[in-house]
Amino acid sequence: MKIYTKTGDDGDTGLFGGARVSKASARVEAYGTVDELNAVLGVARAAGAWHELDELLGSIQSDLFTLGAELATVPGKEASLGIPLLDDRDVARLEVAIDQSEATLPPLKNFVLPAGTPTAAALHLARTVCRRAERALVGLPQADGARSELKVYLNRLSDLLFSLARQVNQRAGVEDVPWSRRA
Repeated sequence: MKIYTKTGDDGDTGLFGGARVSKASARVEAYGTVDELNAVLGVARAAGAWHELDELLGSIQSDLFTLGAELATVPGKEASLGIPLLDDRDVARLEVAIDQSEATLPPLKNFVLPAGTPTAAALHLARTVCRRAERALVGLPQADGARSELKVYLNRLSDLLFSLARQVNQRAGVEDVPWSRRA
């Protein structure tokens, strides 16, 4: 099987379910940003993560593949994907991970700069891409909108990625870099 199809050479792409849309459409932008987020998580994993963190990030990558597949499907035809879609249980799983991560961290007293170890920096980058993906979902036209569970999932995920970045730095003995006001 060839990797290229030539079907998108004129600037459109196919959604699962048959419709063709512009590659500049809000839906394609949303699932493309989710794909980018997934790739940045791959960079974070490659930068070095302890076993449990690597497993958590791997499960999130799988979730993001599911989320992206849903967004790449013609609205109303998501059941034809034949896979379980993200739901409240997935959000709850992220909340448990946030609570576990936060339990080890000192309370925040300042804003912190995205910095530290390569893994923490990649997680901070993933957080910013996650926020952009969330904005892209929120920006979808009403008729083309995403289920609210997807927006909530990405909102929680960005919180988790921030907490994990801090935890990675803590485990490496690297202090958070506080933001300082300009004089």
